[in-house]
Amino acid sequence: APFTSGRAMAAPMELFCWRGDWGLPSVDSESLTVMAYARFSGAPIRVHKLSNPWRSPSGLLPALKTAEDVVSQPLEILAYLRKQKYNADYGLSATQGADTMAFSSLIEERLLPALIYVFWVDSKNYVSFTRPWYGDAIPFPLNFFLPNRMHTRSLERLHSVRAGRWADGDEAEAETEIYKDARECLNLLSQRLGSNKFFFGDSPSSLDAVVFGHLAPLLKAKLPNGKLQQHLRSLDNLCTHCNSILDLYFPSDNAEPEDNSKQPARKSPSNTEEDPHKRRNQVLSVLAGLSAMLAYAFLSGILSIQRAAPHGSGTGSRRQTPALGEDEEDAE
Repeated sequence: APFTSGRAMAAPMELFCWRGDWGLPSVDSESLTVMAYARFSGAPIRVHKLSNPWRSPSGLLPALKTAEDVVSQPLEILAYLRKQKYNADYGLSATQGADTMAFSSLIEERLLPALIYVFWVDSKNYVSFTRPWYGDAIPFPLNFFLPNRMHTRSLERLHSVRAGRWADGDEAEAETEIYKDARECLNLLSQRLGSNKFFFGDSPSSLDAVVFGHLAPLLKAKLPNGKLQQHLRSLDNLCTHCNSILDLYFPSDNAEPEDNSKQPARKSPSNTEEDPHKRRNQVLSVLAGLSAMLAYAFLSGILSIQRAAPHGSGTGSRRQTPALGEDEEDAE
């Protein structure tokens, strides 16, 4: 049995997150933040690395499944782990706690918009890198529309984070301001880190998890347009910070940067690529994707059904009812 202690006999917490690539345990900033914090705090979490968010119990990634509920927002996941006594900030002073909040807010306001812009708005990066990656990673037929939906949601989030400061019709000016804010944020983080291994000494905290989650994809992704990436790579201490966390806490992911297919089929409960119902979930994903595509085709008028009424019969309208039942069954 994998669990022996009294505390571990309880149902393990399960984290559902985006799968990794580019030498990272996950390609998603929020997933990386939660995964890093869990490692820092020693939380016993079983990790499911997915390429289909519909297989998450909440339909979102990341998501933490506990014995009582499913928690989806990264900050709420970290708060839940703290309540369970897995606290990476336990040894911080009041001043360090205040610094953590201040720099986390700075990252949310200044760096996050630039990351969204780099991966999802910049035309060269989106067309040549982001869209193809998710198109290959997400299973058929969901890869036909899920990346587009993610693109739309990323744009909505960018508008929301910038609180109306996105100037419609003047994208060049908005891009300049976004990158300027991000460079200033990176410079401040570099100054705060200094020559330290982590932001508050020799032990990582939640701020280290947040910084790592946001910087690691930017550092490791092979972006066609690397304006902001070049600035990050010029800040040696931030690059060292990310690489040190990978070496110390995710050595297996860092050792095999681009090949996740060679992992053994059965892995320890602490880190698994797939869940026990892989085949069932694959079939359900395909059926759901086909249903969504057919529904879109019918609603948009691409496809239509024409029925020929039986000669000499007035029951044509009543015979349409089984077709509705078939649509409902197909949507399941």
